Parts: sequence; C-alpha cells; structure tokens
Amino acid sequence: MFKKYFPHLLLAIYVIEFIVAGIHPFSRDVWYAENGPIFILVAFMVFLYFKNIRFSNTAYAFMFVLPFLHTIGGHYTFEKVPFDWFGNFFGFERNMFDRVAHFTVGFYALPIMEYLLNRNLVAKKWIASTYAIFTISFVAVLYEWIEWIYAEIWGGDSGAAFLGSQGDIWDAQKDMLMDVSGAVFVVILYFVIKRFGRK
Repeated sequence: MFKKYFPHLLLAIYVIEFIVAGIHPFSRDVWYAENGPIFILVAFMVFLYFKNIRFSNTAYAFMFVLPFLHTIGGHYTFEKVPFDWFGNFFGFERNMFDRVAHFTVGFYALPIMEYLLNRNLVAKKWIASTYAIFTISFVAVLYEWIEWIYAEIWGGDSGAAFLGSQGDIWDAQKDMLMDVSGAVFVVILYFVIKRFGRK
C-alpha cells in the first residue's frame, strides 16, 4: 500500500511546503521567479502520472528532492537560506545551498533513463544513460540563460537574488557542472542498483 501511494505522499508534502513557504517570503518577486518553473515541473510530473507514464519509487524520491529544496530557496532566496552548517563543515565561504540544489537537477537523469528503457526506445542501457546526461546538460544551459535574461530584464535586488551568483564570475559554469555531476551520480547509482538486483 505504501509503495503504491508513495508518489502521492511526496506530492502532498510538496503542496504543504509550497503553501507554507509562500507565506511571507523574503522577496515576493524572487518567490514567483523561483517557484514558477518548479510548479510547472511538478504539474508536468502529475500530468505524466495521469497519462499512465509511471516511474519507480526510487525515481520519484529523487525527482522530488529538487522541488523540496527549490521551494525553500524560493522562500529565503538561495543566498540567504540558513545553510551555514554546511559551509562551516566543508570550509566554504559562500552559501552553497544553490550548488546542492543544482546537483539535484541531475537526478532527473534517472526517470529519463527509465522512460527510454521501459518504452524500448533505445536498445542499450549505456545509450540511455548518455542521452539522459546530455538532456540534463541541455537543461542546465537553458536554465542559466533564463536566469541571465531575468536578471537583465528585471535587474535590481530581485534580479541579483534570482541569479544567485554571490559575486562568483564562474557561478553559471559551476552550477552547470553540479547539474551534470548529479546526473552522472544517479546514472552510476542506477547501474549499481541493477548490478545487485534491487528494484
């Protein structure tokens, strides 16, 4: 029973988090900008579910990490999320919450792989894995363009907060690296799980 309704539970948690985090965010403009794409993403996941395009519970667990983190980032702005413990532990000077969130973007490589293989759209697992990584790479570049365009058009504090570079001129490149690293991580995890026969 729990396995059957696991995606529903994750969705319910997201909806509650979305409502609570929408109360008095640090910047309403940033809240709209950060939550808009994620809300569309979750709505698309729900659409696929009702179209009977399902994924493993493992994939759903990974897929919901980004909405959970991004909703928190939208409430505080990513630069101001209380994440000092992480930076202090690893010796980082900047707030690394956005880097962690970017890493979870790569987690969507797992459902992409599952879709390609379950639908027999590719014959080899390694082809599915490379396609999934390349897809995440494209999404990473596209999102950095969106951030850049938003910052150029709106500017000001909300533009800077949405961009979230925190003074790092290589922020976009590092974010894209984290996206792809997350994809590589779940691809390796997929093969490890398959190797040991776990579902």
